[in-house]
Amino acid sequence: MSRPAAQQCRGSTFPCSVKTRQIYRTSAILARMKQKLSLVLILAALTFTAAFAQYNAGQSSNVQYTSDAQLQLPENYREWIYLSTGFDMSYAPGAMSMGHHMFDNVFVNPEAYKKFLESGTWPDKTVFVLEVRGAVDKGSINRKGNYQSTEVMAREVHIKDEARFPGKWAFFGFDDSKTGKMIPTSADCYSCHAAHGAVDNTFVQFYPTLLPIAKSKGTLSASYQKDAAASDHK
Repeated sequence: MSRPAAQQCRGSTFPCSVKTRQIYRTSAILARMKQKLSLVLILAALTFTAAFAQYNAGQSSNVQYTSDAQLQLPENYREWIYLSTGFDMSYAPGAMSMGHHMFDNVFVNPEAYKKFLESGTWPDKTVFVLEVRGAVDKGSINRKGNYQSTEVMAREVHIKDEARFPGKWAFFGFDDSKTGKMIPTSADCYSCHAAHGAVDNTFVQFYPTLLPIAKSKGTLSASYQKDAAASDHK
């Protein structure tokens, strides 16, 4: 048989009433701590969500066109995926020297890059930016070779927009402007990419991290494979 509450408390350091108040006080403190912890977690979640949204906004490649069909240069393209850099490259046999050297840096929007890793092909709304910079051979401690200058000589965008362009792909040229005009489809770049592009009218053969993926996915064009075989026998 259990003892009355008063007897149960005998021999305790504190009377029952004091002990009860202490339990209530501790419970209240714990409740406030849980509430503060919940608020901290909510604020942390909101901060992370805002930062993630801002990051995605910076990575977004939603291209914009002007009312006269010019393309706005994606200002954040240098935050995209870097693919490769060419040095004094020319596809024309017997090309004349220009009297200066150039680096060609290639970037692609992250969404398209992710899809390529999965499938070995480029999805609709793929955007490439070609950035041309001058080569410098003298400066600072450099004594041999070349490095890129701070001057951007030209920019070009290669974009896939199946609903907008009959050939799915289009080129836009940019000078110092933030907008670029579409290069006419009669230009050599269209026929050259169609005839020699390793994957879907693009020069994946010059992107060292993507070429193995295209090979493994079986997406290399027949024309590229023919070019590669001919080059191997030279």
